[in-house]
Amino acid sequence: MSNLMFRTPKGTHDVLPDDQQYMTYIKKSVRHRARQAGYRRIDPPIFEDRRIFERGIGEHTDIVEKELFRVSGKKESDANDTEFALRPEFTAGICRAYVEYGMQQLPQPVELYAIGPCFRHDRPQKGRYRQFHQFDLEVIGLKDPSLDAQLIQVTWNIFKDLRISDRLSLQINNIGTSENRKAYIEALKDFFIGKEGRLPEEDRGRLLANPLRLLDSKNEDTQILLKTAPLFTQFLSEESKQFHDTLLEYLTELGIPFNENPRLVRGLDYYGQTVFEFWDQSTGSQNAVGGGGRYDGLIEILGGKPTPGVGFAGGIERMIWHMKEAGVRVPNKDQVDVFVAQLGPEAKKKCLTLVSQLREKGIHTVGALGEASLKSQMRLADKFQSRYTLLLGKLEVKDGTIILKDMQAGKQKQIPYEQAIPEVIRLLGEKNLDTYEIRDQMGQMEE
Repeated sequence: MSNLMFRTPKGTHDVLPDDQQYMTYIKKSVRHRARQAGYRRIDPPIFEDRRIFERGIGEHTDIVEKELFRVSGKKESDANDTEFALRPEFTAGICRAYVEYGMQQLPQPVELYAIGPCFRHDRPQKGRYRQFHQFDLEVIGLKDPSLDAQLIQVTWNIFKDLRISDRLSLQINNIGTSENRKAYIEALKDFFIGKEGRLPEEDRGRLLANPLRLLDSKNEDTQILLKTAPLFTQFLSEESKQFHDTLLEYLTELGIPFNENPRLVRGLDYYGQTVFEFWDQSTGSQNAVGGGGRYDGLIEILGGKPTPGVGFAGGIERMIWHMKEAGVRVPNKDQVDVFVAQLGPEAKKKCLTLVSQLREKGIHTVGALGEASLKSQMRLADKFQSRYTLLLGKLEVKDGTIILKDMQAGKQKQIPYEQAIPEVIRLLGEKNLDTYEIRDQMGQMEE
């Protein structure tokens, strides 16, 4: 039995260095594809006034009823009775920012993206966490099926970059206007009259509070009943049908495969018209990597003027799982290029400068600057899997030389000390050095 005093809270996980490789790779693709399409980054706060989520997402959704992490920072002397919640998703907070900072004055549509942690409190399940990471894309200010198509294309390109697009299927539907949904909800209620007893307790609650959520039910008995229930398509307006048909034409034009799914509704109240999800080809919605849709009424609910919008959120942990399942290997940029070993106080002093100079040149360098024996230092170099080792002892300091060892070939040679850095650069190749430059566009313009 472990004697550990503390562990990660249930439903959370440490993103360890190996998974950071995947996380970094995904973020790089998101940033690249977002910038290509004109998106600009936004980072809303991790916690917000909980009413933003209750009003925007919906009081009778699973997220608000069971999953909202409510937090309080109040002191007894604090007269402010605002209650906060950790963000369960990005869209409501980004739309709040759109209203708060007058983004309607900017050229429309406003395209924004975000990457970061989100929080949901409900009992964690396999592959689901209470703290997880998402990337989020939002297009706010205009309504046109071409915008929906372009948003889907950006996400599809990201999945292609990650080499998991062939594991996913795009499920898409149109859930119409609020009037369409009201008519369909009444039809669902009528359909379930006399069938309530065959529903599990949770779904009976959904039937009363938000019947559309029944379509999302994972219960087998509910799904059997729904096979003979009315379809949403029977209640769509001609305008909604035309919007949907045009979107599908655009997706076909862009070469993006899709499956029309008349029972897809998504679990958040703010959605209307387009809804879509990327499902696992083999297990369906169980291992979906994310989804989104159109939310033309959300900004008005949050206090702004009627403003259309469409967005997508993808779960990064789920993407990492798919990448590992597909055998996708990502570049390891944490490799150690050079291990510097030394013996004696003078060698130690020179190595301190040498390690610093190697790093400045973009060479990943680890220096053993303790008092360990040369043998133990070389064992450490093996454990770090360093490609080369530089050894400096009392004799080398006196002679102005250094020993360069190729760890894979097991060969070594003595070279002049001042040639150590140029020789390592030659061996690694200049194109492989980890260098970067902070480019100041304003400074460039002034020059």
